Amino acid sequence: MTMLNKDQILQLLEARDGRALRDLWRGRSAVDIAALLDTVEDPRRQAALFRTLPKKAAADVFAYLPGPTQARLAASFAEGELQELFDGLQPDDAADLLEELPADLVDRILRAASPQRRMAVNALLRYPADSAGGIMTPEFVSLHPGDTVRQALDTIRRTGIHRETVYTCYVLERRQLLGCVSAVDLLTAEESAAVTDLMTADTVSVGTLTDREEAARLLAKYDLLALPVLDGEGRMVGIVTVDDAMDVLAEEAAEDLTIMAAVTPDERPYFAASAWEHARRRLLWLLILMLSAAVTGAIITRYEDAISAVPLLVAFLPMLMDTGGNCGSQSATLVIRGLALEEIRPRDLFRVVRKELAVSLIVSAVLAAANGLRILLQYRDGAIALVISLSLAATVVLAKLVGCVLPIAAKRLRMDPAIMASPLITTIVDAGAVLIYFRTAAALLRLTV
Repeated sequence: MTMLNKDQILQLLEARDGRALRDLWRGRSAVDIAALLDTVEDPRRQAALFRTLPKKAAADVFAYLPGPTQARLAASFAEGELQELFDGLQPDDAADLLEELPADLVDRILRAASPQRRMAVNALLRYPADSAGGIMTPEFVSLHPGDTVRQALDTIRRTGIHRETVYTCYVLERRQLLGCVSAVDLLTAEESAAVTDLMTADTVSVGTLTDREEAARLLAKYDLLALPVLDGEGRMVGIVTVDDAMDVLAEEAAEDLTIMAAVTPDERPYFAASAWEHARRRLLWLLILMLSAAVTGAIITRYEDAISAVPLLVAFLPMLMDTGGNCGSQSATLVIRGLALEEIRPRDLFRVVRKELAVSLIVSAVLAAANGLRILLQYRDGAIALVISLSLAATVVLAKLVGCVLPIAAKRLRMDPAIMASPLITTIVDAGAVLIYFRTAAALLRLTV
């Protein structure tokens, strides 16, 4: 199948050849169509192209469009179009859409929506956005414990078209979860067999208020296609599907990356935010780090006499500070990753410290020896080489320990470990490296400080 050609599609639109456009859309992935529509900058052309989509495909394509594009399209639709589109979306996608739109547009959509859809979406909006309830869908296949395989398959045929997935079905009694059964087991079993004989009773589930990251981790850990969500009374109210979990993990990874780079997270696409908004999200952290770096400057100022006595000391400051920052960032990155994957837990603090201490001793010995030899050969000064080697070794140990302890401390305090990443750790280690360096120089070179 040929790739979608934007110029060809726009030419067909200008020629008002709706039949050719519908033929072009047929069999195409909703993701690819959404990606092409998003590149059309003219809002009128974009809306006109969207209206040429088959009704069954329109809601799927709309769900894959970025938030700003969804809002622009929705604002151009008439009431009937809004109702048709909104009712065609899965409830969780519909709830996500409402969270992205302006209040006046939300009112228009809810007024146009059917009462059943309005109730389903409002139920989802009650839950926090970062909870399992906030990303779940109430559309799942439920079976009765007394059903046979034949009855279960009839239920799937009758209701499956309206459900998020039919690959995993749930056995409920008075809305209480008894177990789950896969479509594969139903299709390969005798039609007279009882569903309860095929179901898995030990079913992993989460609560509506469980953090969405935890739900995504459980899906990955147990290789599930869907995860049941229970309310406070143990009644099953929805499922979190694997595609929702992938979206969550991608969003959380992007958020951690921005925090680790000292940028306030923003879910909007890069080009959707203005230059002022980008600057505002970066300025706070830059101000904090700039002011905290003043501590390092104060320490250097305190050792002006030592620098005047041995000016060569200044030449090695950048190397010490950069090496310390790099070592701290390495440890912090590995620990943050371990915390995210639950390979490391806050109770493992001392185990992590022991591991990083052993690593730092090996790394510091190699780096100190290499640097000491280089300085000795270049400057023919054994005292300076010794000062640099000892300072570098101590700085590496300090950086590794700071890099592993701070993220775990943040996790224990229920903060995002990513805030303890490179910029903050580098600032702390810089101050420590300068202090260690001049103290060591003063002691070994017998300088007045």
